Amino acid sequence: MEHKKKYKRDYKGEYKYYQSSPLQKYRRAGRNAARRKMLALGRVRKYSSTDVHHLDKNTWNNGLRNLRPLNKHINRSIK
Repeated sequence: MEHKKKYKRDYKGEYKYYQSSPLQKYRRAGRNAARRKMLALGRVRKYSSTDVHHLDKNTWNNGLRNLRPLNKHINRSIK
């Protein structure tokens, strides 16, 4: 059995070059708005392991027909 080397993540580098980019900030704001909307409607609970899934993958389309609560594991495995 071959063991893989552990990869140490560079969190500061990820933030500097990816998460802080204007496009990612814009998309994150859309995801946060969808989460707040679903919390207000009572479809998800605070601190739960449920994600809000966008059916069309457009994070700014927060219409009720486009949003579904999904288990975090399932939502993040969708490609």
